[in-house]
Amino acid sequence: MQTAGNMEKVLHKRRPKYTREQIYENIELYLIMLPVLILIFMMCYLPLYGLLIAFQDYTPGMAIFSLTENIRWVGLKHFVNFINGKYFVRLITNTILLSLYNLIFGFWVPIVFALLLNEVRHMKFKKFVQTASYLPYFISAVVVAGMVLSFIDMSGIVNKIIVLFGGTATPLNTSPSAFPVIYTITNVWKSFGWNSILYLSTMSSIDPALYESARLDGANRFKQMWYVTLPSILPTIAIMLIMAVGGILGSNTDLILLLYNTATYPTADVIGTYIYRVGLEGGQFSYTAAVGIFSSVINFALVFGANFISNKLTNYGLF
Repeated sequence: MQTAGNMEKVLHKRRPKYTREQIYENIELYLIMLPVLILIFMMCYLPLYGLLIAFQDYTPGMAIFSLTENIRWVGLKHFVNFINGKYFVRLITNTILLSLYNLIFGFWVPIVFALLLNEVRHMKFKKFVQTASYLPYFISAVVVAGMVLSFIDMSGIVNKIIVLFGGTATPLNTSPSAFPVIYTITNVWKSFGWNSILYLSTMSSIDPALYESARLDGANRFKQMWYVTLPSILPTIAIMLIMAVGGILGSNTDLILLLYNTATYPTADVIGTYIYRVGLEGGQFSYTAAVGIFSSVINFALVFGANFISNKLTNYGLF
């Protein structure tokens, strides 16, 4: 004879996860999601079929997969050539370093900016600062790169300031040692305002009763921010950090392409720019497809590693 506890388990197993009534109630939400899901499937999953060329000697016009045509399968040849290539160490080093600079010097900026902006009580000033910080994100990368290159030119404003303080003008746009600094500052300036939106929206959902309780306990504004606001946005910080770590081998290729030149290759050439130069300009599609898969697999592993560590340390993660 089954006990009441066993009967409850059996009923729980038989109960459907989503009832027909719940599905009908949320049908509008499913319809809203449908175009996005179709777009993701078309743009992100259908193109995966083309990854087969990484294991072939592919030339444009050939079939990617066919049972009738003779396809030249080469296995892991392109992966081995990339790893044994003379640029492998430079590309990996530059990609990791530039991404780490963005992570170290740029990840915390939107968080601090959002925390400080959340404490501003003058609404007009707050909206002005928000708008001013968002604007760089909407400026075309081409325009931003053109501005930066004009600033760091021999006759640019940066060299004029250096000369004004007794220094010597140097062509910073062709200096390999200056490129990481220029790239990091430009990237952080362009994106920190936009990245702060997520943290500000999370702060707006914090229960005001928590701040009231903190004030009754004698906490000042700084302690309220430290003990109430920061712990409340910790899940968001953890998720954003996981995604940032997972993108270490995917640096901002567009901006680098616009800022770098042959003189700065030793510190500026990354996996993304190498794929563009060798694949699109050089026509080595199979080889660069293999390089792209190599980068994506490592990023995938980094996401899992960062998520595991985040779950252990903070109890928050993507999955």
